[in-house]
Amino acid sequence: MRLKELLHYTYIFPVLAVGYYFSGLMGSGVIYDILAGILLIGSVLSAVHHAEMVAHKVGEPFGTIILALCITIIEVALIISLMVAGGDQAITLARDTVFAAVMLILNGILGICILVGGVKYHEQFFARTSATTYLVSTVSILILTLVLPNFTSSVNGPFYNQAQLIFVSIACLVIYGVFLMVQTVRHRSYFIVPDEHPEEHYVPSLTKTIISFIFLVICLAIVVLMAKGLSDTIESMVQSLGAPKSLVGVIIAAVVLLPEGVAAIRAARANQIQSSLNLALGSALASIGLTIPAVSVVCIIYDIPLVLGLDKKDIILLSLSVFIVMLSLSRGKTNILYGTVLLVNLAAYIFTVIVP
Repeated sequence: MRLKELLHYTYIFPVLAVGYYFSGLMGSGVIYDILAGILLIGSVLSAVHHAEMVAHKVGEPFGTIILALCITIIEVALIISLMVAGGDQAITLARDTVFAAVMLILNGILGICILVGGVKYHEQFFARTSATTYLVSTVSILILTLVLPNFTSSVNGPFYNQAQLIFVSIACLVIYGVFLMVQTVRHRSYFIVPDEHPEEHYVPSLTKTIISFIFLVICLAIVVLMAKGLSDTIESMVQSLGAPKSLVGVIIAAVVLLPEGVAAIRAARANQIQSSLNLALGSALASIGLTIPAVSVVCIIYDIPLVLGLDKKDIILLSLSVFIVMLSLSRGKTNILYGTVLLVNLAAYIFTVIVP
């Protein structure tokens, strides 16, 4: 690669962010935290760029799978590190993080994509079979992991015992594994919209693709690390506003999901709503389908109790979100009403976090 290309902001921001994070200046004052926030946003935008480079090379749906899996793996690493450090005080961390991520993806990312596409193009079309495949897998895992624990009787409370936890973890991995086989091999056509102008797309060289993939991983890792580093500052800000501490988890989840969100919205603006769906629904499925089994293994090894069941309010909000998404994607085309309703659901979720 030429020196001019390496001086592009998508390479400079991640390097500066890594250097700044390990310099130990974060948390030293308001100015330092503002600078960290700027570097974090720059790293998010850089991650989107490198994800698009990889996607152009490997094609759909592999490009969106790579981005979803990278973010999910780093999200799992963050949750596990906090749970091991927090012990019994972090027993609800996995549930709260996964629930926040799912709500932000289904209502926020998907809602903005549908609304943006609807405003610009009136209607956008996608393969209904892809949405159905995503939702069948996601709804099953959501019920098994976040709802069913409230109704089992082996252990009092929203818990699974060890045998149940192992079974549900295996069930999640089986569903996600078969879904990946369907998406990439047996029914790949479900997730691809024929390109009417293939000659207009830029395909990077193998060297540029490898470099972009490396920088993608670096960007995603530094976004999570800096979000974790800024969590105390965010928590102080939330407390100064008199809002509940649970809002901190929503803010951190939003920061971690920014790369996927920006990439999905850009795809919707380019009239590629199928790519937006692949990113949004694929991320929701990967987030819950991989996070719960990984966290379960850690909790069994370290004998940490794991609360999975949601309370009644959250179950209602989750059910509403899933139901609206299913209705919105049932016809194979979108309009601004679907996006508006999903964003109102997101506002209701965030409002009830602040005012429970």
